[in-house]
Amino acid sequence: MTATAERRGAREQGRLGRTPWVLVVPAACGLAFLVLPLAGLLVRAPWSTLPRRLAEPQVLEALRLSLVTASAATLVCLVLGVPLAWVLARVSFPGRRLVRALVTIPLVLPPVVGGVALLLVLGRRGLIGQWLEAAFGVTLPFTTAGVVVAEAFVAMPFLVISVEGALRAADPRYEEAAATLGASRWTIFRRVTLPLVAPGIVAGAVLCWARALGEFGATITFAGNFPGRTQTMPLAVYLALETEPEAAIVLSLVLLAVSVAILASLRDRWVGGA
Repeated sequence: MTATAERRGAREQGRLGRTPWVLVVPAACGLAFLVLPLAGLLVRAPWSTLPRRLAEPQVLEALRLSLVTASAATLVCLVLGVPLAWVLARVSFPGRRLVRALVTIPLVLPPVVGGVALLLVLGRRGLIGQWLEAAFGVTLPFTTAGVVVAEAFVAMPFLVISVEGALRAADPRYEEAAATLGASRWTIFRRVTLPLVAPGIVAGAVLCWARALGEFGATITFAGNFPGRTQTMPLAVYLALETEPEAAIVLSLVLLAVSVAILASLRDRWVGGA
């Protein structure tokens, strides 16, 4: 019986091991479609003048602003997104599926539409923006703070989805044991839940930061493109492409390097298993 099963398994493995060229050819074309543009970027890069161009004030300013705003947006997402993910994963309430769907809308919403929506709500004549300006003198559109808001809006779903998945995968018996020992809900969350889902939080924060760093549509719509104030790296690439293509290539290389670093840091969680 065992020998028969082994022979059957060997035959099935042999059939599966044959290369289905009808799938390999389009797969190779798909890989080339994704890789060739990146290869073209590397080939056309001005390597001889790269250090000098990276040291140009406008490049350094755009890079500094991108790093600051992406980090601030990630902090906002952590403060708001981790509790939101916990509520979605641990609390049963009417309309939870609807709330989860609303959280993921920025993933599929065109970023420009997100920027328009932010203007309608947080603009000077927006639903909340006019109140913020009248009561506190706070104006968000076309400011550095507006860049942070736009980036957090489009990046938060990455964090919420990652943390919620980690919470659902975590063993609830540890939290139950802490509760039976008299720990409060806040103590359980701080001392038990957070350490359990820390890898998911880190992965979500990294993805959130990378998404914020590369945001373009919502940023240019809600915050504009003002050098030194709202011009992040993607906006600088867009502007440089019209006037100085080599500078656009240099900025693109920086963003490409960041993307590769993000994938490398998350390879065990997202692209491992090979």
